[in-house]
Amino acid sequence: MIEVVASMARGPVFLAGELMECLITFTNPMSHLSTSASCEMLAWASAQIHCQFHASESRVALPAQGNKQDVQAESNTVLIPSRGERGQCVLDTPPKILFCDLRLDPGESKTYLYSEIVPIDGPPSFRGQAVKYVYKLTIGCQRVNSPIKLLRVPFRVLVLQGMPEPPFPQDEEVSPSNPFLEEEEASRRDARPLERALDMLMVTTSRRCPHMFNITNVRGKVAKFCIFKTVYRLGEDIVGTFNFSEGDIPCLQYSVSLQNEEEIQQHYQRRPGQVISVTGHGRHMESCLHTASSHFSLPIPLNVTPGFSTDIVMLRWRLHFEFVTAREPMEPPTVLQNQSEVTVWAGAEQVD
Repeated sequence: MIEVVASMARGPVFLAGELMECLITFTNPMSHLSTSASCEMLAWASAQIHCQFHASESRVALPAQGNKQDVQAESNTVLIPSRGERGQCVLDTPPKILFCDLRLDPGESKTYLYSEIVPIDGPPSFRGQAVKYVYKLTIGCQRVNSPIKLLRVPFRVLVLQGMPEPPFPQDEEVSPSNPFLEEEEASRRDARPLERALDMLMVTTSRRCPHMFNITNVRGKVAKFCIFKTVYRLGEDIVGTFNFSEGDIPCLQYSVSLQNEEEIQQHYQRRPGQVISVTGHGRHMESCLHTASSHFSLPIPLNVTPGFSTDIVMLRWRLHFEFVTAREPMEPPTVLQNQSEVTVWAGAEQVD
């Protein structure tokens, strides 16, 4: 028996174009004191990244080869990383050989470093109602005279739209460097794509440009709504304000929901005019009768996927509003100036 352990020291979330590093340890768990213990011989081991695409057959019409599954016989010696997986492999990196002809004595272990640039031309990780994009690091290993065994490590990929490419990447190799700080320089070069992405994200999401909207119905104006910006990053709070003092229609209650729209591109829709799938990710509700102004704050979850578009699906984000209004004007409660007793305000028993 061979034990294989994969560890991503920096965590399972990566940006497209970033360097992934994974430590892969192969161990012979047999005790060296065991009488039946014997050394293990491994023929080879390799690793590669691949992205699996899966679509709902009731919502997405794919070409005939899109639903074909790769099935590999147990006795084959050819590594297919997506063997037994659902859907189709839409992206993969060239496999990297970790070792050949490895001998492990009882209790002995060997660790190898796998490093690869996460492809920049792939979709982000996404689990929707109709479409799923799942990234995995597949490690294949074969003992002598035994079938191939696969270890799959799922991870998440974020794609930052509009991130500029480095103009002269070869300059990093020929630029002068301090030989005494080689490791520090190397780690700094590896961190540059992530630093550029974070800088770009901060600049883009920190720009404030208030947008004003008048909320009206057929009978008049309900409120004025203001949102301070329309570009947000994951984990940020969406903040907006309502001004009901300028409205003609009494508003009793409002709710704001954060939703995403998953739209299948026209060529891949199962039915013409197919309904867009909507998923909610948080809701704020508040009573606002006789309220001059109000505000809401909706956090963006860290586990969702930012808006993106591929040949098959488009993901957009939106705020969904609901207002409960009264048909007739409602008089606000009166407070006497010289009143010393406690006054209890009671809500209206019936409102049209």
